Amino acid sequence: MQIKTLISPDIIRVPLAAEDRLGAIRELIELIGEQGLVSDVEAAIKTTWAREQERTTGIGEGLAVPHGRCDCVDSLTLAIGKPATPIDFQSFDQKPVRLIVLVLSPPDDTASHIQVLGGISRLMCDRMTREAAYQAETSEELAAVFQGAS
Repeated sequence: MQIKTLISPDIIRVPLAAEDRLGAIRELIELIGEQGLVSDVEAAIKTTWAREQERTTGIGEGLAVPHGRCDCVDSLTLAIGKPATPIDFQSFDQKPVRLIVLVLSPPDDTASHIQVLGGISRLMCDRMTREAAYQAETSEELAAVFQGAS
């Protein structure tokens, strides 16, 4: 599965208004809920937040990838947000998060879920791609970064 097929400006928010982890997760899930991609926004938030409490999804270098699996989505769904001010996600490198890629998938689609998580990590390991994403000032610019790099 190519990440660029999942990306559009409609599922990207630049800037996110949220100032903390839960707020960012809520804002991104509400965004994809507005697009009709999540049938139960509160259940998706609860599932994703429960996963976040198990272990931070702040993976370092300013990136967080909160994720969850719930039956409130029909297929793998992404939402991307760039916080107005970096958010403390309790990342392992202790750097604040500058970009959040939220991943939701149905419980029975483990393969796609893991594949997309790995793809996001590989994509954002590239310093130039990461910096281009951090510099994006609009949803359209951020979508173009992901579509061009993946």
